[in-house]
Amino acid sequence: MTTPPLSPCIAVCVIDPATGFCRGCARTLAEIAGWLAFSDEEKQRVLAALPARRRV
Repeated sequence: MTTPPLSPCIAVCVIDPATGFCRGCARTLAEIAGWLAFSDEEKQRVLAALPARRRV
């Protein structure tokens, strides 16, 4: 049994108006809102995109 991917939330919940990404976790509002309903594959896809978003 595998553990589902954990949320990248670090409780710094501020959306950057220029990028649309959270300044804490780099997710979009839609990704934050949908996280609990996402499949493990969807969560992995989001997690994979975060490093590039943080460099913006």
